[in-house]
Amino acid sequence: MVLALMTVTTSAMADVRRHAIDTVPSGFRVGFCLLTHGAHQYAAYYNAKHQMTVAKRALGSETWTREHLPSKIGWDSHNYITMAVDKDGILHLAGNMHAVPLIYFRSEKPGDIRTFKKLAMTGESEGRATYPKFLTNLDGELVFNYRNGGSGRGMRIYNIYDRKTRTWSRLLDAPLLDGQGKRNAYPLGPVRGPDGLFHMMWVWRDTPDCETNHDLSYARSRDLVHWETITGEKVQLPMTLSNKALIVDPIPSGGGIINGSAKLSFDRKNRPLINYHKNDANGHMQLYVTRYENGGWNRKQLTRWDKPVIFKGRGSMPFIGIYNSVLKELEPGILSMSYRHKDYGSGRLFVDESSLQTLDKKVQVPRLYPKELTSVGSKFKGMGVRRAVDLGSAEKSHVTYLLQWETLGSNHDRPRTGPLPEASLLELIEIRK
Repeated sequence: MVLALMTVTTSAMADVRRHAIDTVPSGFRVGFCLLTHGAHQYAAYYNAKHQMTVAKRALGSETWTREHLPSKIGWDSHNYITMAVDKDGILHLAGNMHAVPLIYFRSEKPGDIRTFKKLAMTGESEGRATYPKFLTNLDGELVFNYRNGGSGRGMRIYNIYDRKTRTWSRLLDAPLLDGQGKRNAYPLGPVRGPDGLFHMMWVWRDTPDCETNHDLSYARSRDLVHWETITGEKVQLPMTLSNKALIVDPIPSGGGIINGSAKLSFDRKNRPLINYHKNDANGHMQLYVTRYENGGWNRKQLTRWDKPVIFKGRGSMPFIGIYNSVLKELEPGILSMSYRHKDYGSGRLFVDESSLQTLDKKVQVPRLYPKELTSVGSKFKGMGVRRAVDLGSAEKSHVTYLLQWETLGSNHDRPRTGPLPEASLLELIEIRK
């Protein structure tokens, strides 16, 4: 496979430049990472031999340097890679984890991928790690969180990094979310909202079976240490299922919600909006949106479908029969979300921001990415386009970067039998407006 640079002009105001990086596995889906920092870019991925790899280039250069790290992935779609850079320019990387000992690398020198070393963090409660996530607190210092335990039995742990001593310690005296040995939480976030607060929502799950997700919940924080309910009531840590003030929608186990389906956005008054799917009283799958107002969570049903979507199983699931995107503002007062349903196909809903009622009108939806980036190049059946957005920031605001490649979907984290597609080309996509 030839690695090359290609420029495709999409309009008089934009062009797309494609920078080939490497070849990667295409037989299963797993997340990669792109990080732009200063005058350099870093891509973390698994190469065609399943080896964890970090590639680096100077902005404007076509030359990538690569470093292979001592970690290889099997077929597990949970085992994404994520990166961060601290205020001293030191690189931090975590990934290839699904209920295994914590896998964490740190560079010895700023921006130098050749100096990555595998390290522990605190050395405690790191034996069954999954879902690594870096974020920064209000002071810009690195915070890291992960689940320790397994699906249906786990707790969410937060660490903070000390740049002077280059050591990690607990940010919190207790786990943030604790399933108490009976369940585990699947959170989205924390994410910093337009109000400056950190917002987080989650569902609980009782067993490794995705059917047992339940109780959509929400909390917020000013500093990632002190947490509160949507009304500002202080919350004692760890947060558990017993705190009913945190529950947004008391969906029962088997009630049609799955981890990852709930999406978080904000309206023009900076109020959290949560859209998700669950079963209605007849057992039919529906889409909903909710917002806290007038002393309670105001839940609105957006669809009137008369078909169930039944899902269950362990591991990374393929398409379960329903998908919904996050709500986005198209124009003042009008929100939009896309969906895919196994019986009703793909479509888009328009929602009035004030009433949260669906609108029977057509609104022009701008294309998120140029059309040529949405088509699948591989002829192998079942292939799809995968992307990783930039976790860093580009020096020029008119340039957007992302990684793009093609793979088959998830397969319950098990190897596929039979013929597999050839390795996929991993590209850095540069969109100039």
